[in-house]
Amino acid sequence: MRWLLIVLAVIAALLGVGYVEFSKPDVPRAVLEAKYATAPSQFVSLPDGARVHYRIRGAADAPTLVLLHGSNASLFTWEPWSKTLSDKFRVVSLDLPGHGLTGAVPNHDYSNKGMAIFVAEFADKIGLRKFALAGNSMGGGVAARFAETYPERVTALILVDAGGMPAKMGDRIPLAFKLLRMPWLQPVLAKLDPKPLAREGLDKAIVRKAVLTDQMVDLYSDMALLEGSRAATFERFNQIGDDFNYVKDHVRALKMPLLILWGEQDHLIPVAAAHMWNVAVPGSKLIIYPATGHIPMEEVADQSAADVRKFLSPP
Repeated sequence: MRWLLIVLAVIAALLGVGYVEFSKPDVPRAVLEAKYATAPSQFVSLPDGARVHYRIRGAADAPTLVLLHGSNASLFTWEPWSKTLSDKFRVVSLDLPGHGLTGAVPNHDYSNKGMAIFVAEFADKIGLRKFALAGNSMGGGVAARFAETYPERVTALILVDAGGMPAKMGDRIPLAFKLLRMPWLQPVLAKLDPKPLAREGLDKAIVRKAVLTDQMVDLYSDMALLEGSRAATFERFNQIGDDFNYVKDHVRALKMPLLILWGEQDHLIPVAAAHMWNVAVPGSKLIIYPATGHIPMEEVADQSAADVRKFLSPP
């Protein structure tokens, strides 16, 4: 009831004299690329015309680790891991369809299946055949689906507060996620300044508040404003497919080594889901970080990166 009242208050504000103050137009791609596509950012075009923003750090002959971000995030969430692990690994991060500087894609497929195919096409394009794969939140569900679909390509799988294993919803769902599931409200959201919603969502997701900076909020807000991205986000939340149970129903295909990392105080995808993953995949390794929320790769960057290094390094 409380969040419904908030929704009604937002609508009332937008329909009143405050609309101009709270509205925000899309930002041209060139503006955001000039601001954020600094080294080592690169772009590559896929056969269907999608233009992928990605980053690579580390030696070309080092073992490869590919990183997939979560919903409404971008490859920048992986910068702590990318910088730390690139001394021993070739670390590749990319913006998934409808996110970051990749933005909207020509085929309009924002399902987990579509994103898994997108990752496969991207990997083919830049010459990656086999690699370790990590994903956070939505990206964890995509990573798991990729590993189930292309098991021969994944040397190891790392799930970080991952989606894909249906479990009880958390008790602090960001308001933006609730609003995005209301198609009738999307024309209003298409004009709304996303910064207040980005700040509210990040505040709910993050327990260790030291990592929640104005710069982080600006990044999330700017990426949401990339021309075409808000429309792509609406399409993603409106799409109904076979995603909900697919990963769980095909979990036995995950024969590769699996590391599960989770924030104990994740209120978006509760830690109970981590234990479900651990039980579903025999031999998997589970590490739970105390006093940590939904994005351990940023909240406990050094410790989580060290755990990944140990997991991926030969004994």
